[in-house]
Amino acid sequence: MNENQKIPMWKKISYGCGAGGGNVMSTLLATFLTAYYTDTAGIAAAAVATMFLVCRLLDGVTDFAMGGIVDKTNTRWGKARPWLILAAPMMCIGIILIVSVPQGWSAGMKLVYAYATYIFLNCIVYTIFGIAHAALLARMTRDFKDRNTTATVSSIINSVAGLVVGTLITRLQLTFGWTVTGVVLGVIAGGLILITGVFCKETVGMDGSEEQGMGGKGKSTVPMREQLPAVLKNRYFWIALILGALVLFVNGNAIGAQFYYCNVVLGNPMYMELLMPAGMAPGIVAMFFMPYFSNKYSKRAFMSAGAILMILGFSIVGLAGNNLAMVIVGTVIRSLGITPMFAGLYAFVADAADYGEWKFGIRSEGLMSASQSIGSKIGIGFGSACSAWILAVSGYIQPAMDMADAGADMAEGALPAMGQMIQQPESVVTAIRFDYGWLGAIVSVILLICVLMMDVEKYLPEIRKGLGKEKPF
Repeated sequence: MNENQKIPMWKKISYGCGAGGGNVMSTLLATFLTAYYTDTAGIAAAAVATMFLVCRLLDGVTDFAMGGIVDKTNTRWGKARPWLILAAPMMCIGIILIVSVPQGWSAGMKLVYAYATYIFLNCIVYTIFGIAHAALLARMTRDFKDRNTTATVSSIINSVAGLVVGTLITRLQLTFGWTVTGVVLGVIAGGLILITGVFCKETVGMDGSEEQGMGGKGKSTVPMREQLPAVLKNRYFWIALILGALVLFVNGNAIGAQFYYCNVVLGNPMYMELLMPAGMAPGIVAMFFMPYFSNKYSKRAFMSAGAILMILGFSIVGLAGNNLAMVIVGTVIRSLGITPMFAGLYAFVADAADYGEWKFGIRSEGLMSASQSIGSKIGIGFGSACSAWILAVSGYIQPAMDMADAGADMAEGALPAMGQMIQQPESVVTAIRFDYGWLGAIVSVILLICVLMMDVEKYLPEIRKGLGKEKPF
């Protein structure tokens, strides 16, 4: 097969559908899960934060294991596609279960249920999806410019999915309740992921021996004891992990704190319908310029500019207080900076896989993609935990609701407690303002420093020639 072949636009869109499906889950978990647990399920904020962090320990194990499994997979469909097809129905089931905490259970049993469903969805299902999806890009083509474009298209669709879900989910919940909302989101997420698994074909590393079928052994694979040391010696593995953690932390923390900011600081939870588009739509527009700037200059330059915009945007929000106009302006600027980060990170992981093959003689898309998956879930987990812990430490007052009334509201399809107006202490207002604004600015400074270390692109011409996979420049 021609490993440098161009990816047609319809396949780029198909690949992006998977990212959109994954973002349906990410948006639900990052934006609404903490509020669901605290204000609807009645689980203490500190317990929720601890759960998010405990699950991060398991994530590290499952991500590395899944990376190795992908690298050892040999089927006629390739290494990554079969796992995406498997992840689709599992994602649907996981989303439905995670927002179905039984209202009549004791607080302890609710927490056990939350642990079980969160581990299933985030540590197992999202691990399978995330690593397979990231690995697939590195196996669709070796043309790094086409990978930049594919990653951009994917990030646009990813952002559109997050925008639609984030904007409509509050109204869906208030109108139909959590159960129906979970079913709708689960079907959408699973369907989008299935599109990627069915229509995106692998070309890199595929040869006649891998076309034998599901039962065929395919070409030999490098043992894990050789793959893992080679990957861990690749400095771009660690840069990708740190970048993924920082980007998802700052994004997850911001959108996790956004509901509380609207409800407590601005006094109206329905402002979510203004801030969600403001936090995503401008970034989608900026994404269209990424292929041009990334190919003409570099992903590092484009992402550095994005980090500077993030610092500015978060700082404006930090100064805004209850000034809605300033909050929207800061959120728009933040969006222009943060959204392109996702496209750059995906393309960077694929470039890092090429670097590892060139530098150490071992190609490992699966384990290399584990860096992005581990980093992303560390970021989402710590971002969500940070918001919950800040609420707990500052003295956040959770809505109290009689369980009989809660059951009646659920039967009527309402959203118990979430958005209920309670006068919070001034310490909570101050903490939420810091969480939604200044914390993001501080982390964005660290992110900028890490982006400046992302210099793999200077090696790409030499890598292509060294591997004999690219026509001379």
